[in-house]
Amino acid sequence: MKRIGILTSGGDAPGMNAAVRAVARTAMANGIEVFGIRYGFAGLVAGDIFPLTSDSVANVLTRGGTFLYTARYPEFAQEEGQLRGIEQLKKHGIEALVVIGGDGSYHGALALTKRGFNSIGLPGTIDNDIPFTDLTIGFDTACTTAADAIDKIRDTASSHQRVFVINVMGRNCGDIAMRVGVASGADAIVIPEKPYSIEAIADKLKKSFANGKDHGIVIVAEGVMTSDEFLKELLKYGDFDARTEVLGHMQRGGEPTVSDRVLASKMGAYAVKLLMEGKGGLAVGIEDNHLCTHDIVDLFDSHHVGDYSLLAMNDDLSR
Repeated sequence: MKRIGILTSGGDAPGMNAAVRAVARTAMANGIEVFGIRYGFAGLVAGDIFPLTSDSVANVLTRGGTFLYTARYPEFAQEEGQLRGIEQLKKHGIEALVVIGGDGSYHGALALTKRGFNSIGLPGTIDNDIPFTDLTIGFDTACTTAADAIDKIRDTASSHQRVFVINVMGRNCGDIAMRVGVASGADAIVIPEKPYSIEAIADKLKKSFANGKDHGIVIVAEGVMTSDEFLKELLKYGDFDARTEVLGHMQRGGEPTVSDRVLASKMGAYAVKLLMEGKGGLAVGIEDNHLCTHDIVDLFDSHHVGDYSLLAMNDDLSR
């Protein structure tokens, strides 16, 4: 193998640049040329492909986002899109690919592998919703960003003796909400995977205020409902002075944490080693602090399982 390509696809996640750097420099250290592909699979089809050098990835480790840019390109699910992408790979002499992204990105990586271009998928998404990995690239940074914002919100909540209902990202996965809820001392955490009672949450908040607490924090994962919708329901069970906050896309930005930089670097280097061994159609993960791989096709019939013990623990800690 003489030449590989790298692309980032789907939503951006802090640490993607660190992963690209690790892929590029590991490949170069083994005498393999590396080409970056801008705008994900859309850029692949368009031929927006350029050579990477050690210098071109020299200052990206600490940067958020992705300097390769990203885009969603559902057309790549169709044969025509795949064949046009393969035409560009052949034109540039690229023999294998590293794809950094989420579920949709993995479909593209598997399609290319089936057509003779080994591809390895790296889990780049803040949602932490990929099966067979304890952590995804960007998750820790998103949690750190959200926790920092909630710490600031608590200051004003306490000053005015208010309840804040705060929406965090995660699509249909509650991992960010659980991690951030515990870290920020939330009174309640609401996620889509587990049942909840708004009435019980209201009772808990009323009891907390009666016991002298001067504020309330409720973390709601975006896959449940909006913070405005939740507050409307909450007010049916209590006359709270309350506000809502949507943290939104700020959770995708910012410098990646040390944990994300190291995770992305380990996964990127490992992806190159797998390609050098002639392997493809694999998703890289980390389980019990050990790098692992699973067939990408197996991920599509599986579901990520979060650490739901955090909910019960937080319920005890927030009394």
